[in-house]
Amino acid sequence: MTQPPATESARGAAAPLDAPEQRGFFGHPRGLSTLFFTELWERFSYYGMRALLILFMTATVERGGLGFTAEKAGAIYGLYGAGVYLTAMPGGWLADRIIGQRRAVLLGGIIIALGHFSMALPRTFFFYLGLLLIVMGTGLLKPNISAMVGGLYPEGDARRDAGFSIFYMGINLGAFIAPLVVGMLGERVNWHVGFGAAGIGMVFGVIQYLLGGKNLGEVGQRPRSEDVRTEAPGQPAKGGGSRMAGLVFAGVLVGLMGVLQLLGIVELTSAVGMARAGGLVIVTLALAFFAYQFTAGGLDATEKRRLAVIGVFFACSTLFWAGFEQAGSSLNLFARDTTDLRMFGFDIPASTLQSINALFIIALAPVFAWMWVRLNKRGTEPSSPAKFSLGLVLMGAGFAVMVAASLAAAGGNKVSPLWLVLTYLLHTLGELSLSPVGLSTVTKLAPQRVVGQMMGVWFMSMSLGNLIAGQLAGKLGTNPTPIFGAVAATGIGAGLVLALFVRPLRRMMGGVH
Repeated sequence: MTQPPATESARGAAAPLDAPEQRGFFGHPRGLSTLFFTELWERFSYYGMRALLILFMTATVERGGLGFTAEKAGAIYGLYGAGVYLTAMPGGWLADRIIGQRRAVLLGGIIIALGHFSMALPRTFFFYLGLLLIVMGTGLLKPNISAMVGGLYPEGDARRDAGFSIFYMGINLGAFIAPLVVGMLGERVNWHVGFGAAGIGMVFGVIQYLLGGKNLGEVGQRPRSEDVRTEAPGQPAKGGGSRMAGLVFAGVLVGLMGVLQLLGIVELTSAVGMARAGGLVIVTLALAFFAYQFTAGGLDATEKRRLAVIGVFFACSTLFWAGFEQAGSSLNLFARDTTDLRMFGFDIPASTLQSINALFIIALAPVFAWMWVRLNKRGTEPSSPAKFSLGLVLMGAGFAVMVAASLAAAGGNKVSPLWLVLTYLLHTLGELSLSPVGLSTVTKLAPQRVVGQMMGVWFMSMSLGNLIAGQLAGKLGTNPTPIFGAVAATGIGAGLVLALFVRPLRRMMGGVH
């Protein structure tokens, strides 16, 4: 649920002249309050809709749903989650090179609101259109609003990390409130009313962003890469060769997909086939990037070893998110179909359980931050590979709990929601061990000349994890025990194997902790 802290490069730290000097939001620039509430409402809209998404798709037509099979719904859910991460790369590029971060965030918020309102219309066409718009809008808003937070502070300002901590609290407040409000309206009133409520939340965010724009100073007003517009006539564009190589590679990839379609290896005419093809594309792109850097990237021996470690972390990150992101898919279906949702004399909607992760994040993130600092002072803080190992084991342990829950539900019994609460607690502990660490470590290990590209590749691991999560949800069926057991065994097994290689990996990291 939390988003990892932005990297120094991604934060887009503005020059001191760009940073507003006023203080008025807990000792921080007043512009932080504008971005805080914009992000809160954006996450409200996103997680509210996400809590309803697979429930709506799998609900019968008689109950107002789409009547999709779990396999089709899971594939669409996975494609949607993958798209949100993949569009962050072109969204950041568009802001940096053409329209600036300020306009990108505004345009993204408007497109997201239109997407939610499209889903509020009772036609399948508008459902798909809405998902597409939300993916596009989120790709514009998410990377650039985080960059603007960094731009509020001059270089070396000691308040920056604390500012990001406040900002990410807004993320989780929105994620906590959303399923309670949007989920209740969607499941108890009407699915489309719920989707519309998510859109209204985003409208609040856009209005607040416009009204608070005066507090942002010049942050995000101009594209960061002014060199594109100032290149002398007759000179080749900077990076033209790499862009041409990228276009050629994209053309080859499209051609390959066409050939595989003709051979029947992939099926691009169904959601399930598109999800599988999407996974193949992401894996191909990631492998191509690593192969190019190793063979023609001009890396020295130390940089190659560090890049190999990033490759290991990439695989581990994919496995983690493939399990974690089932919160909105398979675990949401388990909550609806197999969990006793009567609490305190009331029947609660299944979607409200999606708030638990955000609640745990709000409670536990400060504890983890304090704990890592305390262990670091003692010289006993775990290394990055050890934290990754712990994160994988905790994710797997959460699904081991779900194995027990599914066995308890055998024969049509309804089980206590505390099974899911315990699973979400373990997953949150795993997330706090792995998610913030991953982004930070990659920025330290990646060669500085390609750190931006490396971050794009890193987001691919999250995108691929979402695709796999959707595929797994589609295979849940009436007996979820085998799927939960397989994910548990994979997570715990991968974490234990990684633990065996912590020392070799630390040596390969060349002094990076």
